[in-house]
Amino acid sequence: MAKTEVILTHNIIGLGGESDQVRVAAGYARNFLLPNRLAVPVTRANKRQIESLKQKRAEREAHEFNTMAELSKGLSKLICVIKVKTGEDGKLFGAVTAGMIADELKHQFDIMLDKKKIHLEHSIRQLGEFEVELNLHAEVKGTLKVRVESTTPVAAPAEALVEEKPRTEKRGKRQDAAAVETTETKPKAEKKAKADKKPKAE
Repeated sequence: MAKTEVILTHNIIGLGGESDQVRVAAGYARNFLLPNRLAVPVTRANKRQIESLKQKRAEREAHEFNTMAELSKGLSKLICVIKVKTGEDGKLFGAVTAGMIADELKHQFDIMLDKKKIHLEHSIRQLGEFEVELNLHAEVKGTLKVRVESTTPVAAPAEALVEEKPRTEKRGKRQDAAAVETTETKPKAEKKAKADKKPKAE
C-alpha cells in the first residue's frame, strides 16, 4: 500500500497533533485528510507554516490542561449517586459501569465526561460509597465519589412486624370484657341460685 507524508493541521486522535509530520496511506490522505483540511502535503511552503501550527497546538493543549484541572477540582467535591435495583439480600442486579457513571454526571450535574476517562479496574457490584479514579488528561488525574443506593424497598424484619401488631391490647380488651361480663352476670346468678333454694309455698 502506497504511503505519503502529510503535515497535520488539526489534532487527530491516534494519529498526531497540529504540526506533526506523519506517514499515512495515500488513499487516506487523498480521500479524507486533505479534502477535510485536516492535513496539508509536505512542501517547502507548508513547512514554513509549522511554527504557527506548533503555536496553535500549544494554545490548545494549555486550554485543555486548564479546563481539565478545573474539572478535577470540581469533581472531587461532588458525590455522584447511582440508584440500582437489588435483591432482598442487597445484591445488585448487574453492575455499575463507567458508562453509567458518565450518564449520571450528565444527568445530575450537567457535566459531559467521556466514559473512557473514568477508570474502573472492576465494575462496582455492591452498595456503598466508592472513590473512582479519573484520567482526565495526560497530566491531570482526579477522583470522584460514587454512592450506589438501592431503589428496592427494604422489607421490615419479621420481629418488627410482630411488635407492631397490637395483639396485647386486643387480649387486654378481651380480658377486660370478660371480667366485666363476669362481674355483671355474677349477682344475677347468685340471685337465681337463692331463688331456687327458697322453699315453694305449700
